[in-house]
Amino acid sequence: MNKLSSTFVGGLIAIMILFNGTLANVLGNYQSTVIVHFIGLIGIMVVLLVRKSKIKIHKSVPLYAYSAGVIGVLPILFNNISFTVLGVSITLALGLLGQSVTSIVVDHYGLFNLTVVKFNKRKLVGLTIIIIGIVIMTIY
Repeated sequence: MNKLSSTFVGGLIAIMILFNGTLANVLGNYQSTVIVHFIGLIGIMVVLLVRKSKIKIHKSVPLYAYSAGVIGVLPILFNNISFTVLGVSITLALGLLGQSVTSIVVDHYGLFNLTVVKFNKRKLVGLTIIIIGIVIMTIY
């Protein structure tokens, strides 16, 4: 189920890049980023109200974890900037490469108090395939 939902999220990200980039072409990168996040805020507030959930701040959660919202603005902004030049597929492929490399480093060193998952050669094969795919998409 997790693999299926992760694949579904990947599809949503491709559509999100398209929609956000289209909005950015009309309104500009910064204004569209604000609008996207504001509408997202309203959407999740409706979900919280319907589910009668409360927002709780837990002291046990590390402070850096709460900064994810600030970090979350940057991919939207940079995708909007890249979309007009690169299109959806290369923007998404390069994002996948960045996510893969970063996650391998985080896993290998156990950053952010995560369990260490050492790098192995199979992951290098996957990264190589992604890079070859990006090169092919860029050339053709």
